Amino acid sequence: MHPFDEAIDLHACAVHNAPHEFTGATHPAYANMVGPFGGTTSAQLLQSAMLHPERLGEPVALTVNFAAPVADGRIRFVARPVRTNRSTQHWIIEAHQADGVVATATAVFAVRRETWSDVEAVMPANVPAPEAMPRMPVKGMPAWPQRYDMRFVEGAFPSAFDEQEQTHSRSTLWVRDEPERPMDFASLAAISDSFFPRIFVRRRRRALIGTVSLTTYFHADSALLAQVGTRHVLGVAKALNYRHGYFDQTGELWSPEGQLLASTHQLVYFKD
Repeated sequence: MHPFDEAIDLHACAVHNAPHEFTGATHPAYANMVGPFGGTTSAQLLQSAMLHPERLGEPVALTVNFAAPVADGRIRFVARPVRTNRSTQHWIIEAHQADGVVATATAVFAVRRETWSDVEAVMPANVPAPEAMPRMPVKGMPAWPQRYDMRFVEGAFPSAFDEQEQTHSRSTLWVRDEPERPMDFASLAAISDSFFPRIFVRRRRRALIGTVSLTTYFHADSALLAQVGTRHVLGVAKALNYRHGYFDQTGELWSPEGQLLASTHQLVYFKD
């Protein structure tokens, strides 16, 4: 089994009066410096709704709020559909550990239908193919970056924190699961959080940081994700503002053919 599939392997609670509960655990392959990679936690929260017998349609939006540090070990997920309409469904999801709620999420699922479509976002042009770019070295890094094949075109994670401040924090890179794995909504949710904190790229200095809130919009349906398969997707990320101990960062993920798969925005705490 792929390490990511092990990480999102949730089990329905056997207790008859807990139909909305699932159990899972953190996975050492996706460990961060402290606790687990937040993208994996987001994927687990989404997966609890994906596995729910009352689920309608496919995810179109997921917002995760990290209420407390997630500790290594067991996690209990509670996923409740709070409103089901003809073609949309709204969810509230919680992650519980011994000390209480560690993360909450809201999700919107929908039955997609064919409509007029267009895209105003612009995929970067003239980007070298992933095969032409070297993989980012991961020796000495936490476990989770080792689970992604990242090939930076610009804005790589600093090889040294030399405090040479940059004029921007923009990154462009090819990324896929390592080892390779067919993309689905859970892995897309996780990859949406794989952009390194923008303050590291901008300031090239160490800082205590933590994601507070992460929202991902899924523009792809399952058919488009199946077309992506195990190939690299193109990621673009930048920050918009740093102020009073918080910064945001926004990202896009594109298929090799130029289809926008997901867009993401998060708020990050930093200590200066």
